[in-house]
Amino acid sequence: MPEQRDLWTLMASQENRNHQLNDHVTRGIISVRIEHFCRCDEAAVCTAYGHVREPGMHSRQRAEGGGERQRSSRERKSGSGVQCRREVTITNRSDKIRTGPSTSQYAIKRPGTPKSRSASSILRLECGKRHTLPYPNDATARNNSEEVILSQVKKRMKDVQFKLQNQDNTKLNTFLKTKIKDLETDKRELVGVFGRSGAGKSSLINAIIGEKDLLPTGSISACTTVMIKVEANMHNSKYEADIEFITKEDWDDELWPGRHLLPFNTEQKKKDDDDDDDDEDFVEKLTQLFGEEWKHGKTYEELKDHKQIRDLLQTKKIMLSCESAEELSKKLVNYTRRKQGNVEDGKRWYWPLVKCVTVKVPKEGFLQHVTLVDLPGSGDYNKSRDKMWKEIVGKCSTVWIVTEINRAATEKETWEILEHASSIMGNGGECHQIHFICTKSDQIDDSDDQSPADRILTNNKDVKKEVKNEFNNKNKINKHFKNSFEVFTVSAREFLKEKHLKPDDTEIPKLQDILQNLYDKHSETLNYVSGAYGILSLIQGARCREGADRTDVCAHFKQNLSRQLHQVKIKLEEVNKVFEKCLSEGVENSTKYCGKDLNRSLTFKKDGRGFHRTLKCVVENNGIYKPKKKGKKKGTPINLNMKLSSYLTDSIDEEFKKTFPNDRACEPFNGVISRLSLNTIELIQKYKDVELQLIFLQTEEEIMKRKLNKYIREQKKTIYNSLTATIAEDMKKCYERAASYKGDDTLKNMKEALQSHVRDSKSRMFDNAKTNMLEQLDQLKEDILKTLRTTMKKAIELSLKTDDFSFPDVSTELGEVKKIYNDMKAHQKRSSKQ
Repeated sequence: MPEQRDLWTLMASQENRNHQLNDHVTRGIISVRIEHFCRCDEAAVCTAYGHVREPGMHSRQRAEGGGERQRSSRERKSGSGVQCRREVTITNRSDKIRTGPSTSQYAIKRPGTPKSRSASSILRLECGKRHTLPYPNDATARNNSEEVILSQVKKRMKDVQFKLQNQDNTKLNTFLKTKIKDLETDKRELVGVFGRSGAGKSSLINAIIGEKDLLPTGSISACTTVMIKVEANMHNSKYEADIEFITKEDWDDELWPGRHLLPFNTEQKKKDDDDDDDDEDFVEKLTQLFGEEWKHGKTYEELKDHKQIRDLLQTKKIMLSCESAEELSKKLVNYTRRKQGNVEDGKRWYWPLVKCVTVKVPKEGFLQHVTLVDLPGSGDYNKSRDKMWKEIVGKCSTVWIVTEINRAATEKETWEILEHASSIMGNGGECHQIHFICTKSDQIDDSDDQSPADRILTNNKDVKKEVKNEFNNKNKINKHFKNSFEVFTVSAREFLKEKHLKPDDTEIPKLQDILQNLYDKHSETLNYVSGAYGILSLIQGARCREGADRTDVCAHFKQNLSRQLHQVKIKLEEVNKVFEKCLSEGVENSTKYCGKDLNRSLTFKKDGRGFHRTLKCVVENNGIYKPKKKGKKKGTPINLNMKLSSYLTDSIDEEFKKTFPNDRACEPFNGVISRLSLNTIELIQKYKDVELQLIFLQTEEEIMKRKLNKYIREQKKTIYNSLTATIAEDMKKCYERAASYKGDDTLKNMKEALQSHVRDSKSRMFDNAKTNMLEQLDQLKEDILKTLRTTMKKAIELSLKTDDFSFPDVSTELGEVKKIYNDMKAHQKRSSKQ
């Protein structure tokens, strides 16, 4: 009967004090040999796939000259582990395998124990028995297992590529080397985190990734213009940050609007009420960079060519590397935060020069393929930062809107951020889920009627209802994300301290699960393994198929491909006709109502003081205005091009969303490309002599569809945004003319220039936008058909009509990769049924 002892007693027992935990893996799950057991925190659990790893000795033993136990030759050769005297499966209390050093948090149970019984702390040992599973179901184990799988298969493919380099450079050889090279990929899912300064974004991200000291928090105010990415460090175990600076041209653009203030004159500044808002921003930036020094007679040219600033910008990028998160956080402060109040002379706060910061943490798990991006709310008036903002927002598959819980439903700026970016994230992007995250849920009023935990949970429920009601009233946002909006009420402090709430009640674990699901659904490991399996099958098939008759199978493929391409073409043309009808209605509505909408945009509120300056910024920046005010004074962004194209985009939004869904579970063009099939599975049963070649064609078909869907997802963003882009291009000369006006009637002349241009050219302008979009849709159709036709024809020709008996024998590699491929496909199938 298996020995059963309490884990914590075992770890504390004197007889095991100086022992070690030696572990290894069998078939993708953790099997641990309790040959030695250590109660110190250095004992670690290995989650590698088919790999034997011996953890380091206790630091005291190392100091005394101890060393790791050498693996036997049998262990080294087997690679997948050997029979152990005692083996168990290790999980933590939530049934998730942990790979960190904190052994004291492990619970140990027998393999196969239901999850509902996983909260035990009993050590169950089964002597001499090997426990195996084809593929781990636990998220953390699966992450680590996939990384090792990917590493192993990549190593095999590099070895094969090296062998091919020594072969004759035939057409097939070149094709295979290119296919192996194309397998390399570093796909990342982007999660955009929006929210005003002080909303708790940094604390939230720190809690999510388990690094409470990583991103700077506290009294020093966050800078709303610096974009911060957080991802895994895949190269070493250090905490690192890549800091990218704006260009010298960008710095000139930053200074140019405030040149009239230089040399600085306090009295002159007070007289210019209209420019106060822009000047305030200008003064703050220079004060952050130079302290009070710049106010002492510095000219525009002196600041523009300041040696320290110029030298920093010429470096383009710097990297910080630290041993701890806390150390890195301290170094990042001067690049990502703004100093409140007076800045002492000589002190530099570099955030005005920073374009983007990429923070890398030595973490396993979802950060390997998921990047969290702390984003400014509505882009930036700096052109390079604004361009990067649009690109990142358009690539986010998930967006988190972060606000404090006590103002969640009423926070105007938060809803404006979401409203402004909704079309860029929706039809103009890749976002398929919006999470409205209410932070600091533990901050509630005292009450004698309920316990703190009950008050928090009751308030959370009420806030969620209020936020959802507000969302339902926001038509523009609702149109893009009607069934993709979810509210969370979180407390990073409670998650870390557990003063009143259990961890699950803080809802931080829910957000962690969402990120883990992103990792699981879009991991590239299976794609890489699938491609490798196909390539190895073709290599082995090419050297072993002498005498095989391929005439029938080639004819079958060509006939089937021609028929299916015709069906795809018909479906794509039907979709384009629907868009033509929608756009015609959009042109009609745009022509009818654009004048009224433009007049409303050009009508100022109250007495209009300062509006001429705002409109001047609009026309100088091609119809776009990014407010520079901060906090409660922050203005509303203006985009005249988007306003003028709104009836066109409204006319296609629903159809566009159906045709190009952001949800990865759905396929573009109603799944017409996914339904295309060469019937390779059926043909494998019929033509056994070319089975390996058919396996290659099967995997090639899968890869081609994935690449096409990715290409369509990128192109659809350009196509959707083309409506606004065409309007902006048509309005360009009008903006230039309006920007040239000066004097007392500047505001009146600018408005008349805009109104007259739209009035005289509206029919032509909107019709051009429609024509441009239809042409791009037609081009997409041609690109899809060409890719399907050329890719599959080339694959068929090379795989079934080309022999190369000089190819190396890859039967061992093929058998290895085939087994991994089958295991991963089986797991994928099981997961899809759950």
